[in-house]
Amino acid sequence: MAIAVAPPCDETQGRQGSGTCPSQTGTLIATVLGSSLAFVMGAIVNVALPQMQTDLGTDAAGLQWIVNSYLLPLSALVLVGSALGDRYGRKRFFMLGLWLYAAATVACVFAPGLEWLLAARAVQGLGAALIAPNSLAILADAFSGEERGKAVGSWAAAGAIAGAVAPLAGGVVVDWQNWRWAFAIVLPLAAAALAFGYRSIAESREDEEDCAPLDIPGAVLVTLGLGAAVYGLVALPESGFAAANLGALGLGLAALAGFVVVEHKKGQKAMLPLGIFGSRSFTGISLLTLLLYAALGALLVLLPLMLINAYGYSATGAGAAMLPFPLIMGLLSRRVGGLATKLGIRRTLTIGPVLVGAGFALMAIMNGPEASYWTGILPGLIVMALGMATSVAPLTTAVINAVADRFTGIASGVNNAISRTAGLIATALLGFVLTGGEADPQTLVSGFSQTAWVCSALAFGAAACVWFLVDESEVREGDR
Repeated sequence: MAIAVAPPCDETQGRQGSGTCPSQTGTLIATVLGSSLAFVMGAIVNVALPQMQTDLGTDAAGLQWIVNSYLLPLSALVLVGSALGDRYGRKRFFMLGLWLYAAATVACVFAPGLEWLLAARAVQGLGAALIAPNSLAILADAFSGEERGKAVGSWAAAGAIAGAVAPLAGGVVVDWQNWRWAFAIVLPLAAAALAFGYRSIAESREDEEDCAPLDIPGAVLVTLGLGAAVYGLVALPESGFAAANLGALGLGLAALAGFVVVEHKKGQKAMLPLGIFGSRSFTGISLLTLLLYAALGALLVLLPLMLINAYGYSATGAGAAMLPFPLIMGLLSRRVGGLATKLGIRRTLTIGPVLVGAGFALMAIMNGPEASYWTGILPGLIVMALGMATSVAPLTTAVINAVADRFTGIASGVNNAISRTAGLIATALLGFVLTGGEADPQTLVSGFSQTAWVCSALAFGAAACVWFLVDESEVREGDR
């Protein structure tokens, strides 16, 4: 994504462990720095995409793969990363993730061509799949009681700050030097996270009977399925329904179907226990996450590209133009969380996506060749940010409350993975807009407006899923 929007349920993945840690402050710093890597890098890369396209001589499909080569392993393997940490040691796999991420970032800096860059981005995604779930599990182990809540709040606040600063900082670096420096500036964060991690974090793991399932066949099938499907979708705009594209799509669908079969047979030992979807409320919330984050992912990849390629913005200007979204979300998410108490989670989770859909529609209507940022983009961006600020906190609460206590960790992890998969699929479909926009910037503006209409429909669809599927009594705090 062009700016950092923390996936839902990132704050609920920790599991209580030993409750001991050599340095709580150092542990908090290490986990904050580690998890911020993904926030910062995601924002910086998308601001740098136009320059990367020119320098690497790639086409629209290449741009999509720069984003998706990172999102694919992260989406497919984040649940595996959590299970590995639970079983073999959270510190061990958190630190391994940091090393992979740092090494891959160095490879990105010196990548001689697109293929090397994509391979390095994939390793970054693998590292992030180990960092993300284990960072909060480490916090849950290091802190207890009220201090745990404060630590998680600090973690979330740091992520919001990183998300707000990263687009502008990335734009400045890209304009000052080039896109390679945009990767280089996160290396000090990785080095500091490693230093604090080795010094401060205590190792922890779950008892064997409490470990999350380590489902290797499921992980292989979902990675193959998503990868093949995304390959086919990315190639469609340029080569149409060629045999290779149809074969990739067919392979992807077959692998994903095989994944469902394997998960069904494994039952409670599956990476994705299908039984949790027996709750209509959890199913509705999952559909909300899929649709809302697909809409958000599509727009936030496309918006900086349009600002730079069609409106002539510098990377710095495009980064600054994105600032209102994370700032409003960061300032209001906690404050508007009280709406769910007054209105109920079901109503609040309906209002939020409706506002997001209205923001997209406003962009689609107001944006055009003669529009400026102030009239065509900013009003819709503000309304979208208000909608997301309304949605994030109650969404996390609803996921936890929609399932039995023993499934809360799995449910939050699944919802997190769904949000990342939504962004992956949305980016894969953007080729229909990007391919035409390469030759004519005004085609990109028109394609952006059409995409905004589609995103608006997705957001309204998310609201409908909540309204018709979610039972307030199942998701209300204190009613379980």
